[in-house]
Amino acid sequence: MEWTDVLGLVAGICTTAAVIPQIKKAWQTKKVEDVSPGMFIILIIGVFLWVVYGFTQKDMPIIATNGVSLGLNGFMLYLMLRYKDKEDN
Repeated sequence: MEWTDVLGLVAGICTTAAVIPQIKKAWQTKKVEDVSPGMFIILIIGVFLWVVYGFTQKDMPIIATNGVSLGLNGFMLYLMLRYKDKEDN
């Protein structure tokens, strides 16, 4: 594996992992009113395009990390839609 592949994987892992604390907080508190759905929609579109780009370039670090990121950000959007109108009892 080339050093540039390692660099790409580490960068992708860092950006992919960035959403995990937000998902954990939303899952635990069931509160998402301060999270912007528009930002996540734009982010999901961008990450999807990175996956497409990765396939065109046959670049596995881009495909793998952005594929996982697409799933995590999609799950966060799901949580936002699920919990957007719920109030704490």
